[in-house]
Amino acid sequence: MPREIAFHGLYMPTVTLMFMLAAVLAWMLDRVLSGLDLYRFFWHPALLRLSLFSCIFGALALTVYR
Repeated sequence: MPREIAFHGLYMPTVTLMFMLAAVLAWMLDRVLSGLDLYRFFWHPALLRLSLFSCIFGALALTVYR
């Protein structure tokens, strides 16, 4: 995958698209976890949301920049 993507004549870093994709995936996972009421097992749900997003974003970014 290239490190830059042309979007309507504007070059964007691939990591920007990975960030958006990670945000969508984290949002979908958040909806599943809240729908199944699994957040009651965690001490701090907001911290869990942030760590899930960080893990998803890191995994996606490693596929590009490795």
